[in-house]
Amino acid sequence: MSVHELKPKPGDNTEKITINLGVVDLGQIDLLVQEGFYSNRTDLIRTAIRNQLATHADVVKQTVARKTFVLGLQHYTRQDLEAVQEAGQTLQIQVLGLASIADDVSPELARATIASVVVLGALHASPAVKAALADRIR
Repeated sequence: MSVHELKPKPGDNTEKITINLGVVDLGQIDLLVQEGFYSNRTDLIRTAIRNQLATHADVVKQTVARKTFVLGLQHYTRQDLEAVQEAGQTLQIQVLGLASIADDVSPELARATIASVVVLGALHASPAVKAALADRIR
């Protein structure tokens, strides 16, 4: 199993979110974009979110350590899960970032080896594996 620190790149490994804003807030954002402070609405919103995350970075680090989350990218291959199964163990997946389960992992293997899944970020797995783990994903 490999762990990689996430380094966001525009367009890579991004998730779309939807937010509701009041018309006054939206108007202020549009004004800042129009005045050239930001290239577009998304640029302002990403900047604001990153600033807030930087402000709370210590809390995030302490919580990750306390809850034993993997920070970054955690990828599980079929071979990883087969090794866990052969050892007679199960995994408790806890990731802050991106957890991915390889496409060649069967729903049966996932269910036999993954006891629980907590992902703060995104979980990438086949629809069949997600369905097999639905009662274990929190």
